[in-house]
Amino acid sequence: MLCFCIYICYCSFEFKYKKKPNYSVFVLLHNGYGLKEGSEVLMRGINIGYVNKIQVKYNYVLIKVDINLSSILIPKNSLVETTQTGLLNDTVIDITPLQTIRSQDIEKFDVFTKSCVKSVFLCHYDYIKGERGLNYDDLVRAATRISQRFDDPILFQLASILFQNTIDISNEFMELTDSIANITILIYDYLYQLFSDQL
Repeated sequence: MLCFCIYICYCSFEFKYKKKPNYSVFVLLHNGYGLKEGSEVLMRGINIGYVNKIQVKYNYVLIKVDINLSSILIPKNSLVETTQTGLLNDTVIDITPLQTIRSQDIEKFDVFTKSCVKSVFLCHYDYIKGERGLNYDDLVRAATRISQRFDDPILFQLASILFQNTIDISNEFMELTDSIANITILIYDYLYQLFSDQL
């Protein structure tokens, strides 16, 4: 009897925590941007899979992505970007859904069925286009360009003139504010004396 109870508990535990099979999606990119096999795939910042295979074609890079669970659904209307994260600038694929999904769209949905094609979600072996996202190389290039612009003496002189004019305008604005405050006090005193004499 004890063995039978243990067997029932084991079977229910196995059934409850049995993982659903994973599925694959293809991402088309113009450039690999440092992706490699095993790179993480994130959706809203959470790891949902990994890069399984990368094929370089003449006009694009085809990346096979394995999603960990078939219950993780990716909307077709999603922004797929490669971004660099972490201290070592690891490149990851980041997926951001661009539409709100209703719970009735998700119920009993299977990415392996033929009816999946008409749905709002990516199916097993579907294709989606990706693009370049945040990249530290771009940030370094932009910072270099900005620093080169500030090395230009004409720009530095124009910035100096702009700052001096801003200081002059703020000083004149302060004088104007003081004048308005003085006028307001004079009007208040005049009206106070006028109304106090009538009482």
